[in-house]
Amino acid sequence: MAKKTFFVTGTDTGVGKTLISAIILHAAGNMGLRTLAMKPIASGCEQTPEGLRNEDALMLQEAMSESLSYDQVNPIAMAPAIAPHVAAVQAGRQLSAQRLVGLCRGLQLRPAELFIIEGAGGWRVPLNDRETYAAVPRALEVPVILVVALRLGCINHALLTAEAIRADGLKLAGWVANRPDQEAMTSEVETLEYLIQHLGAPCLGVVPWRASPAPDSLTGQINITLLIDN
Repeated sequence: MAKKTFFVTGTDTGVGKTLISAIILHAAGNMGLRTLAMKPIASGCEQTPEGLRNEDALMLQEAMSESLSYDQVNPIAMAPAIAPHVAAVQAGRQLSAQRLVGLCRGLQLRPAELFIIEGAGGWRVPLNDRETYAAVPRALEVPVILVVALRLGCINHALLTAEAIRADGLKLAGWVANRPDQEAMTSEVETLEYLIQHLGAPCLGVVPWRASPAPDSLTGQINITLLIDN
């Protein structure tokens, strides 16, 4: 069974959750740890001869140390690049927290030191008319890693997300600041200082912008011992 499981969420969509997850997986692998990962739901998949494939899920599959089939990494793949609950309706599928929890628990039973579950979008992304994605980590009772995109407005987004995570009874294990744009945000240093002082969880690192980011080359940007040793 996986000794450490973390759910990775973000302040919004497109903030770099997959990149950060892959960096953590590579860093843990460099420490000799066995790692697993999954992205239970992925919209915006492309049709290939092997079926629907998502570039984020493929990055996770490459970054982990253990061997999993694509369908194990991304069991629910949908073509439309839109919110998961809308993509599911268009694809004639139904999403439920119970099913996602079951899929995650299945991989949790496999031997590994670290298991990363990447969410979709932000903390309150809907699965259906009654449930949000937050119901999955709540049911699993796993700590959360928050990815904060360093953009104007990120303080508000980060604080509200951290507040929601804790209101749902979960621990914010740490957060990572990610620079998603080539041009640094105005007052980045002041923004980071404020978040460090007010998020109430360790900053695991600051990941710089790269035109073509390679996760294995960025492992030095994140201190995963703060996750592994706690």
